[in-house]
Amino acid sequence: MPPESALRDGQPASYALIETMRREADGTILRRARHLDRMAHSAAALGFAFDRQDAEDLLDGIAGQGALRVRLELSTNGRIGLTTTPFAALSQGTVWRLAIAATRLDAADPLRRHKTDSRAIYAQARGEFLADAIDEVLLLNGEGALAEGTITNLFLDLGDGVLATPPMEAGALPGVLRAELLDQGKAVEARLVPSDIGRARAVFVGNSLRGLIAARLESE
Repeated sequence: MPPESALRDGQPASYALIETMRREADGTILRRARHLDRMAHSAAALGFAFDRQDAEDLLDGIAGQGALRVRLELSTNGRIGLTTTPFAALSQGTVWRLAIAATRLDAADPLRRHKTDSRAIYAQARGEFLADAIDEVLLLNGEGALAEGTITNLFLDLGDGVLATPPMEAGALPGVLRAELLDQGKAVEARLVPSDIGRARAVFVGNSLRGLIAARLESE
């Protein structure tokens, strides 16, 4: 049995931990160690059983050629599932269209610190807009500060030489790409509000699968 977690208050988890990675055509999985580190950290915090070697073995056993989207899913009992689908990079010069949802995110929810398949709030936010009109939807927290996108973290170039990204305290998921950019000194945490998007020199959203994506705000 997995250890109990105060965060789950002894109740069975009704969700799974997930990691979505990019496998290059040469077999390299981008930020592999960081993804497994995050899963291990969340497993320990939430009381999930996790055998990292099982995950490593599954990743090593991926067959096929070409770039792949790789998804690991960890159940509370330690069962790890792996699925892969072909991955196609975005065309050069792609700019994603952003909107800000009326749906608010609860920054105090401890699950905001972990990547899970519990995505009702993101589906609600995404459902406010037509799928063919908006590429990504940003969420605010209860104080009106920017938190994150439904599948990405937000990054703004405010002219300081580094990218500003909302802190975890605002409700931002500790994204793997985000963590890498922070560790490299290419990004810093900063409290951001919607008006900051308008004054930014450049706007990006990003995740480990696709990297940084240029973006612009279409509507609020």
